[in-house]
Amino acid sequence: MSLLALSGTNSVSGGYDIDNSCKFEDDNDEYLYRTNASGTNRKTWTVSWWFKQTELPSTRSSYVEHWQGGVYGEATRAGIDSSDRLWIDIGGGDGNTGTLFRSLSTAKLRDTAAWYHVVIACDSTQSTEADRLKVWLNGVEATSWDQHQIPTLNFQSALQGTGGVVMKWGSYDATYHGYSGYLAECNYVDGVTATQNDFGEFDDDSGIWKPKEYTGSYGTNGSYLDFEIASDLGANAKGNDTNFSLNNITAADQATDTPTNNFCTWSPLWVYATNRTISEGGTKLTGSSAWGGCKGSIGVTNGKWYWEHKASGNDTIVGWQTDGDGNIASGNAHNVLDTIGLYQDGNYIWIKDSTSGRNDTSASGTNASGQIIGFALDLDSSPQTATFYRNGSAIASDVNIDGLTGKTLFPFIAQYNQNTEANFGGYTSFTISSAASDDNGYGTFEYAPPTSHFALCTKNLAEYG
Repeated sequence: MSLLALSGTNSVSGGYDIDNSCKFEDDNDEYLYRTNASGTNRKTWTVSWWFKQTELPSTRSSYVEHWQGGVYGEATRAGIDSSDRLWIDIGGGDGNTGTLFRSLSTAKLRDTAAWYHVVIACDSTQSTEADRLKVWLNGVEATSWDQHQIPTLNFQSALQGTGGVVMKWGSYDATYHGYSGYLAECNYVDGVTATQNDFGEFDDDSGIWKPKEYTGSYGTNGSYLDFEIASDLGANAKGNDTNFSLNNITAADQATDTPTNNFCTWSPLWVYATNRTISEGGTKLTGSSAWGGCKGSIGVTNGKWYWEHKASGNDTIVGWQTDGDGNIASGNAHNVLDTIGLYQDGNYIWIKDSTSGRNDTSASGTNASGQIIGFALDLDSSPQTATFYRNGSAIASDVNIDGLTGKTLFPFIAQYNQNTEANFGGYTSFTISSAASDDNGYGTFEYAPPTSHFALCTKNLAEYG
């Protein structure tokens, strides 16, 4: 994995808890929107949100939020550009038509395993130029910019204009600049310049930036999206009563992957082969001809863990792999190293490390598309073992992980011409009927994890990892 210029944040236990987020998918044109009924303050406003990317916008920019007053030059928006920088456009209308102030951060927001927090506070009434636009990333004021254009004195941005301004979360339009990932705690404050300390604080023990409840005013047209109501993910929890409409967003897009409990996802920084695409909140892997695969964002060295996979056919090895790169980008499955997994072609357990070679163990029954395969890992036992499940029943129990002992293990998949779906507990694109959780009450699984086995999330890691 690459080193990151600006690390995101993992969650910490204790204090203010965020229960839900919303999953957005660019390819599905998923976003929230509303039209302001009347114009108010266009000089002073604050926006705060948490986000976790599941797809890096390497070929185009993605807009997390967007206000559009009419033409392109009248837009005010923010997101991540194709170089992974925070991108802020402050455009105007009504007397400021076509005027656009753009800022691009020097920091690279590339950590897809972590949540980021952004606060943008604009007050163009300030006589001191530097006070008109303040930006904070994970609690630290952004002072390093590749481009930084500050609005002029008394500039009126395209927020709360009189022309029926459309506010969006998750997209710019149906064709360009969609966002893929999770959003949480989306606050818009009308007529007030808040600071980072109104929305978050540094944890006393870990030093990690964490959320806290905003208790200030929302103004006339302010809004707060907490995504607590699955049937109405656009509900405005505070501020005025104007809710957001849903575009291709359904109750199934509610997630429990949040800034205060960060779940494992497939990592776009750990994908092998260019013909593999991660989507659906980092849980779906799409592949065409040739072998390829990826690994999860959370690895473990001790504890007991569980996750699920929806089988889609043969030519797939799914299970656990060490933090070495492995060889799954080319050739075939027989090149996969440092792995213990279910090989669906022959329905056997594949054990292969860098020293002892391959050792196969039979698994009972037969695999078929649509079955739910469960992966349990016990790193507290001696010897360390793995157990594999099919639709809730064990098909290979307490398999010695052999030469993988003592190494960091990550969820892993290698596939050939398959589209596969994973469930790490925070979100999944496949339908869950039973909604089982682990013994701590975390995760949403089709089948209950084995006793004392836990979802791969930061609250469990803090206790058992």
